[in-house]
Amino acid sequence: MGVFSESVEVACSPGGQPVRLVWGNRTYRIVAEPVRWYQRRSWWAEEQRAELGRGAGLVDHEIWRVQVRLNERSQVRTLDLSRQGNPGRWRLIKIHVAIQSMSA
Repeated sequence: MGVFSESVEVACSPGGQPVRLVWGNRTYRIVAEPVRWYQRRSWWAEEQRAELGRGAGLVDHEIWRVQVRLNERSQVRTLDLSRQGNPGRWRLIKIHVAIQSMSA
């Protein structure tokens, strides 16, 4: 697949790291250490005006790359999630496609 945006439900550890997510009525367990970074967003094109005192989430998106699986027999998937705003709304924004190695 590629880049898109779909709402997901994410449960986090007390430290704020994703530990599982619900996507398409299925619960996925995170199986590797998640990676977090911040990505600049085009807030000037998306917002009519910046409210006084508003800063968190306006300029940058918090992005998490996670590896998930449904169960021990299922394939591991790599997903990028975006956490938006104080209430912690989560969006699935990218599904990475595994490249199969070619054997000669």
